[in-house]
Amino acid sequence: MSASALLSDARSLAAGGPDARVALVLPPAPDSLAPFEVRVPEGAIDDLHHRLSRVRWPDRETVGDWSQGVPLSAARSLVDYWLHDYDWRKFETRINRFPQFRTRIDGVGIHFIHVRSPHPQALPIVLTHGWPGSVAEFLDVIDWLTDPTRFGGRAEDAFHVVVPSIPGYGFSDKPTEPGWNPPRIARAWAMLMHERLGYDRWVAQGGDWGSAITHAMASQRPEGLLAAHVNLPLVVPKAAPAQPTEEEQQALKNIEHFLDRMAGYADQMNTRPQTIGYALNDSPLALAMWMYEKFWEWTDNSGLPEDALTRDQMLDDISLYWFTGTGTSSARLYWEGVGSTIRENSFFSSVRASSDPIDLPMGATIFPGETFLAPRSWAEAAWSNMFYWNEVDKGGHFAAFEQPEIFAREMWQAFRAFRV
Repeated sequence: MSASALLSDARSLAAGGPDARVALVLPPAPDSLAPFEVRVPEGAIDDLHHRLSRVRWPDRETVGDWSQGVPLSAARSLVDYWLHDYDWRKFETRINRFPQFRTRIDGVGIHFIHVRSPHPQALPIVLTHGWPGSVAEFLDVIDWLTDPTRFGGRAEDAFHVVVPSIPGYGFSDKPTEPGWNPPRIARAWAMLMHERLGYDRWVAQGGDWGSAITHAMASQRPEGLLAAHVNLPLVVPKAAPAQPTEEEQQALKNIEHFLDRMAGYADQMNTRPQTIGYALNDSPLALAMWMYEKFWEWTDNSGLPEDALTRDQMLDDISLYWFTGTGTSSARLYWEGVGSTIRENSFFSSVRASSDPIDLPMGATIFPGETFLAPRSWAEAAWSNMFYWNEVDKGGHFAAFEQPEIFAREMWQAFRAFRV
């Protein structure tokens, strides 16, 4: 360990920060670009294994399905795999294959992957994850996007790919003051793309919170942003249609079902992220089940999360949250983005309140397992310049994670109109 890393550890401990055995201590981020690699201390892995070996299990659910949450048998099986078979070092090798950096923007260190295409006319794109996602969602699409010719695509469809970690997530810093909401993150991404990386023409894509951030960028229209694409259109009308079509009726029923049966996690993080954060930061079991449930509920599966994502994929993402100690700080984005404006209400009300018309070119791909399927008519009403809309036959909320080939081909197709 370098002297600077040791100093950083000492300062963290002196300030009451996380024990270096439990959470990764990030190096300071400069105003320039500092190369970064993921290296979790062996002591942190040993600590995780110790905690997993001493779990105090709850009693079994009283139903025969997932309706009360993750079944005990599924939880035990995933934890057994995490403890005895999963290898975090393989994930480190995968992510460190790509150039990574940290830079300080608006007082916060931002981590990002930046892979330049071998094709000189490539179009820069910033891809933004959400919760409970991370940059891990995009690792399998980077090669498809930067070098389409390796996968039967065209050189003129190539991208220079930028994948940042949202503040409070992954290897970005945790904000120490309120105010880091989607519009502020959008401004940080614009600074990253234009000022730090020097791109004068670029596009943006996102899902989940990444969609909210991408919508905010589209509204702000920063210099160089040509167009944006999302896989979760946030286009809920401010008032329910007086005579809804069949498709709109189904969308409204889906919203009602989400609020009634699926929004408990969001209500907690909207209103009390710090309280749930104690469990997420102290117990790998609590963190894993908080996330594993969403991999079951939000993916395009046949009854089990493993139908859509491998255990290694899910544990890469869960372990990233654990080693960075970001269970609490990631939850605060809900307080910032939803709870700070509508303490008593829901995510969809927040969307309605912020869904002002966007005139930047906007596109969307609809994956059938998404949590909310917006009708095309709602998008056309919210986006005056909709350049792309497509509905694919596989995939869910974690589009790039679940279906990297479909996702990549959608990016090739969607942004062809904005090539030089």
